[in-house]
Amino acid sequence: MIGLVVASHSRPLAEAAVALASQMAGAASVPIAIAAGTADGGLGTDPLAVAEAIRRVDTPDGVVVLVDIGSALLSAEMAVELLDSSAAERVALTSAPLVEGLVAAAVTAGSGSPRAEVVREAEAGLAYKQVQLATVAPQLGEGFPLAGLGAPQVQAPNAGAMSAIVSVVNEHGLHARPAALFVAEVRAVHADIRVRNVTTGSGWVPGGSLAAVTTLGAVKGHQLEIQAVGPDARQALYTLVAQTEAGFGDGAGSVAAVASAEPAPPAAPVLRAASPGYAVGPARHLRAVPIQIPQWEPGGPEEQRIRLSSAIDQVAQELGQIKGVALRSPGGSGEAAIFDAHALLLRDPAILAQVSARIDAGRGAAAAWAEVLGAVRAQFEALDDAYLRARAADVRGLADRVLRQLLGLGSATVSGKGILVADDLDPGEAAALNAEEVTGIVLAEGSPTSHAAILARSLGIPMVTGAGSVARHLPEGTVLAVDGSAGTVRPRPDQATVVEFKAKIKARRSALKLAAKAARGPAKLADGGPQVPVMANIGSVDDAVRAAGAGADGCGLVRTEFLFHALRQPPSRAAQAEVYRAIASVMDGKRVIFRTLDAGGDKPIPYLPVAPENNPFLGVRGLRLCLQYPEVFADQLMALIEVARDFPVSIMFPMVADVRELREARILTARAAFRQGGSVPEGLKVGVMVEVPSVAMKAAAFAPTVDFFSVGTNDLTQYCLAADRGNPAVAALGDALDPGVLALIRALTRSARGRASVSVCGEIASDPAAAPVLVGLGVRSLSVAPPAIGEVKEAIRAWSRPEARDLARRALACSDPAAVRALLAAPRPPA
Repeated sequence: MIGLVVASHSRPLAEAAVALASQMAGAASVPIAIAAGTADGGLGTDPLAVAEAIRRVDTPDGVVVLVDIGSALLSAEMAVELLDSSAAERVALTSAPLVEGLVAAAVTAGSGSPRAEVVREAEAGLAYKQVQLATVAPQLGEGFPLAGLGAPQVQAPNAGAMSAIVSVVNEHGLHARPAALFVAEVRAVHADIRVRNVTTGSGWVPGGSLAAVTTLGAVKGHQLEIQAVGPDARQALYTLVAQTEAGFGDGAGSVAAVASAEPAPPAAPVLRAASPGYAVGPARHLRAVPIQIPQWEPGGPEEQRIRLSSAIDQVAQELGQIKGVALRSPGGSGEAAIFDAHALLLRDPAILAQVSARIDAGRGAAAAWAEVLGAVRAQFEALDDAYLRARAADVRGLADRVLRQLLGLGSATVSGKGILVADDLDPGEAAALNAEEVTGIVLAEGSPTSHAAILARSLGIPMVTGAGSVARHLPEGTVLAVDGSAGTVRPRPDQATVVEFKAKIKARRSALKLAAKAARGPAKLADGGPQVPVMANIGSVDDAVRAAGAGADGCGLVRTEFLFHALRQPPSRAAQAEVYRAIASVMDGKRVIFRTLDAGGDKPIPYLPVAPENNPFLGVRGLRLCLQYPEVFADQLMALIEVARDFPVSIMFPMVADVRELREARILTARAAFRQGGSVPEGLKVGVMVEVPSVAMKAAAFAPTVDFFSVGTNDLTQYCLAADRGNPAVAALGDALDPGVLALIRALTRSARGRASVSVCGEIASDPAAAPVLVGLGVRSLSVAPPAIGEVKEAIRAWSRPEARDLARRALACSDPAAVRALLAAPRPPA
């Protein structure tokens, strides 16, 4: 982020200008330094003071200096000469008006814009006055409304843009303060926003330019048309329309209301713990060279197709390498299937046919690819289902990878070792992270249940999501203290906090080493109660090897879909049996629970299609899909039964909601055993995943037909709280420690007691702080990510059963998940 310096003859004037800019532009996060007045409080400027102010706010992106009159400019020029050459090159002096220019510069710098753009917007700060007083004639209909300001021409958005029309309600129209807030909103989102004054018939102007927006001449009653294209287009329109209709806090009744209006306080970010651990270090923003599609690309249609094919091949190779990294990461194989899905999308025949048709029509490879993938992304963004709308980000990430190959642009990078700060991470970016270089992650958006969060946990990188504009506006290099366990981020911590966090990092490393040494032992409660098996969630033979090495008491969840996603047809029974046998063999006699194919919904498989669904999360997925493809299901059941004749194996059915589904699956299991010429193996156990709230509430109806229940807290939480775990807008609601979710688990354990065991295999089981609560609720075993085995076992050993039950009782009495987490973080009462 650019730093700003105000060099003025008068300190009160400078302080007032900075206060005004902060109020009008919401610029509290922009570094602004003042060099004004003399040491004795008089009027004047001092080159040394200006130089020191520049040093205070200097960043790798540079500094912009605004001055008032006369000798202030001379002082600023002398100050630059006092700096070393590298620092001097980063400083820009501007002729912008002090007040208007500072407001425009603060808005522009606050969005992370480059120095040249900050200077341009600052110097255009007088545009509104010039148009209002008719000293410069507006050039309506020609993009940017003022000639001679050096701003780029803006064309009308594509026909596919989303749009809305809203009336200006401010008594004095869209004057400087509401315009500044409008622009700040635009610059905070990932979307191309353009706006025009419908009433006056103006041309389109960029919504992120304060100079452009103020020259629209929008007075009370005028109608503005806002159009948006991009990942955040829908949310951006909702926000801008709502803010405009509310007058940006101006009120709509009287001059007094306008004069005394204060800007509405920004919504506080909802930070969420996504990956445990601690980190302290400089903020390193994820940066990439912007993609600009050329108007003309050399070569005929055949050459364009060859270029595109080569780029797709390169990206497919990249995805294969990234998948390999994910597979080698502890517990990362569960996320590796996403890269198989991306590889299929890369070579989707329908998409490639559309791209080829555009190339034949004269478009270049990059333009054709961008247009077709942009249309696919827009289709996802227009869907009602929030999860599928979120898949638009996957399409964008994949499209950008191919475009970067076509145009010879590098991937997004960070400038050095430190804490990665970004809006969000796609699975490819997360899997490619180096834990030695990236010591922590802070995301403006994201979710603890996202692919990126799961990969961060497998890599052992602390991560916090939901930081919002706090993350977007952090200057590069700002020191951060990140607590991925509690979900906190402290910018610019004092020395005592830095020392505290370094001590926590050291202590956590020591604790992890001790936990790893003790991981092979049983996890028994402190009062000598029965062992609580801590098993592993895995998705490959390699995962099983790591889990066994980490001290797992078995495998509580084997995601068998990893065998299905990478193929163009179902795997054979023999191929499945070979892999299942290898996993069971590695676990050396410990029980292995295989979840049958969990596909559909958010995990489609091309060769097992389902009819289009408005809400796939509530559609044909899990066991429902398997029952629609009985032969594929039978092959998997026979492969599992074959292995169960030699090893302790359990079969677990996903996404069960009705006892009739379970009975049908049990019949198919018996039939599969019969087709093999025998009965169901004596040691084979059968259970269901509890992901649908109704199953927890009517567990007594299921208990006679199952040996165990395994709670999948990821889906159970989103269904219980009506909060899609893939939607950042409601991600903060989807916390598995919500007392309502805990109450469902308690109802399940009570109904199942004495008839079937209850385990938890969702993400919350991997949180050591949650382990005693789950045990206190009556859960008898946990299945966790392999890296968490040692810590979770240590957490269980620290509590007696009465203490765990009391903790669970108090957690159930809490009002919300934040209160539960505060309870778990509080010091334990004396015994």
